[in-house]
Amino acid sequence: MPLPAVPWRLGDNRSPMSKSFTTLAEWLAYCEQLHPKSIDMGLERVRRVAERMQLRFSCPVITVAGTNGKGSTCAMLESILRQAGYRTAVYTSPHLVHFEERLRLDGESVASELLLQGFAAVEAARTRQPEISLSYFEFSTLAIFHVMQQRPLDVAILEVGLGGRLDAVNLLDADCAVITSIDLDHTELLGLDRESIGREKAGIMRTGRPVVVSDPVPPQSVLDHALEVGADLWRVGSDFNVAGDKQQWGWAGRGRRYSGLAYPALRGANQLVNAAGVLAALTALRERLPVTAQAVRNGLAFVELPGRFQIIPGQPTLVLDVAHNPHSVAALAANLDAMGFFPTTHAVFGAMADKDLGPMLSRVGPMLDRWYFTDLPTPRAARSADLLAAWEAQNQRRDASGQAFADPQQALAAAVAAADPADRIVVFGSFFTVGGVLQHGVPRLQAKHLSS
Repeated sequence: MPLPAVPWRLGDNRSPMSKSFTTLAEWLAYCEQLHPKSIDMGLERVRRVAERMQLRFSCPVITVAGTNGKGSTCAMLESILRQAGYRTAVYTSPHLVHFEERLRLDGESVASELLLQGFAAVEAARTRQPEISLSYFEFSTLAIFHVMQQRPLDVAILEVGLGGRLDAVNLLDADCAVITSIDLDHTELLGLDRESIGREKAGIMRTGRPVVVSDPVPPQSVLDHALEVGADLWRVGSDFNVAGDKQQWGWAGRGRRYSGLAYPALRGANQLVNAAGVLAALTALRERLPVTAQAVRNGLAFVELPGRFQIIPGQPTLVLDVAHNPHSVAALAANLDAMGFFPTTHAVFGAMADKDLGPMLSRVGPMLDRWYFTDLPTPRAARSADLLAAWEAQNQRRDASGQAFADPQQALAAAVAAADPADRIVVFGSFFTVGGVLQHGVPRLQAKHLSS
């Protein structure tokens, strides 16, 4: 939802004193107006502020980059390490509903009071002469790092926001880097092909330290960069392997083996690829962060992450997925197909204006019967009317239909009203889309005959 305005605008010569901001919403609104660009790739400015803040982590740091699978990888690492008794901090972005979700301390969202201290610390460092301008992401990342620095942590798990080489998260040297699947997304910033994008993701590698590449067919640029910087490359298919059947799976690599594992609690065939990379990272760090086989089993069994092919029981069935690029939408389509038969599938969809809509719509289109396109509360989003027009231009199904709505809640309400108990409703696209239907908690849908 829109943030409240603050009494400051870009171009003012004066910076507000930190004590004038008493709520997180005020700080976030301020950060949104502070820098002329919403995304400004580069580390020089943010590094200088970090140096003023003397940001240092004494615990092992795991950095996770990739196009898809980053959030799931971080969640599985966190779950296993917490089962092993470690004190964890996990930084991910963006959030679904509340900004506090971006930092989990020992499995719980950070308290807003701690974030206020972090934002004030960044502002104090940033406004020393010469003053340094920071983007919303850079400012909030440093604030979260400040909060983490104050905690007695055993491990920090950091999800890269965009790319890798020039992302603010890459300020910190990773003791172990993980690179998940790589595909086309944010091409205007990262490059037009997988090789260019892979080169950006590879920037999180460090000399002499392990880098786990869980993409089964990684770009050559990733492998070349590991060789160039002298990183310890762990590659699926050569340094670690997975095998299994419908009931269980196993992992083996570099002197460690796990067998008879239950599949991760996170749904979707792609989660096994992510889990394999997680076990490789933990094996690479076993001297500093030893974990037992039981911690691995429990961690994979109990891991939770909202919005990643999340199935909400009810009538009709509700599926939530933040699939927002062609690669993740293809995975969503495969997972929907594996769910079995539903008479009608309704889809609530909203996306950013820079997304490659054609491949996304065509890939999932054959299994979606009723579309409910939605506006989103950000200027970067595509208008629902434009999404509807793009769908109509490529739709070849005479039995399919589409409508436009002002927000995700209205779109979901229309889908629920039109759906029969045996149908399925899929909410997917931007984090704003899924977060929009979660604003008031997880929807619990009831068949019409049960609520009458």
